[in-house]
Amino acid sequence: MANSMKTIARVCFPKATQVTDRFHVQKLALEALQDIRIKHRWEAIDRENNSIKLAKQKKTLFIPETLDNGDTRKQLLARSRYLRYKAPSNWTQNQYFRSKILFQQYPDIKKAFDLVQSLRNIFNKAKSIKIAYTRLAQWYHQVEN
Repeated sequence: MANSMKTIARVCFPKATQVTDRFHVQKLALEALQDIRIKHRWEAIDRENNSIKLAKQKKTLFIPETLDNGDTRKQLLARSRYLRYKAPSNWTQNQYFRSKILFQQYPDIKKAFDLVQSLRNIFNKAKSIKIAYTRLAQWYHQVEN
């Protein structure tokens, strides 16, 4: 999918049809979702570190905020890493509960997750190339919005 590889293929194999396989397309979508989760995790780490520093200055005990499942925000974001690889129908009860909290706390992660899942569904459920292209165009429009 790199431009340099496209150029090489066009020059060396001018009659070839270039395609982008679904694995790499889905991988890019998952990496974008991962980037959002990591951004929030670093923010949670920074917020917790600042709170610890402030507690030390005030000479008080730092007690981190815990969510309904007992995780701190930092733990929630770290432990939700593998949710993105599975369809919700394959989640354990614990993963379902964690995802519910995650998506309530971070709506942008929910939006990105839903887009990744809808892309996965295009590849898994399309009956024909024509239908897949139409759904992919609709998905792309959703991403732009």
